Amino acid sequence: MEKKVILLVEDNPSDIELTKRALERSRIKNEMIVAEDGAEALDYLFCNGKYSGRDPREIPTVVLLDLHLPKVDGFEVLKAIRHNEITRRLPVVILTSSNEQVDVAACYDNGANSYIRKPVDFHQFVDAVNHLGLYWLVINEEPPRIS
Repeated sequence: MEKKVILLVEDNPSDIELTKRALERSRIKNEMIVAEDGAEALDYLFCNGKYSGRDPREIPTVVLLDLHLPKVDGFEVLKAIRHNEITRRLPVVILTSSNEQVDVAACYDNGANSYIRKPVDFHQFVDAVNHLGLYWLVINEEPPRIS
């Protein structure tokens, strides 16, 4: 059975820690790779830079993507994922603090699978992450991999 990896693309150290704690509290034990900016996320996904030795066929089960990132923003990361033959079916969940309707629309227009605004309250955040993990890692049928 293939391991189910989560790629978290987040530049805020507090939000990274909060997400890790929320996953632990929800008993989600999947490996989580953290990319702290959009460029690192793209390097990971497309096996460039420090990830050049990574097997390109091993893609994450789900990407949790913030929008407002240094170097390459989340919108561009989403577009790159959808324009690549190998990653175009990869589930991408936007996990952001933005509640701007223009951001929501742009994400869905560019192929996001889900848009979740980060709750301010820790317990609400844990609950949201628990639902995310349950759905994307257990219930959801993964799309066939493109080789």
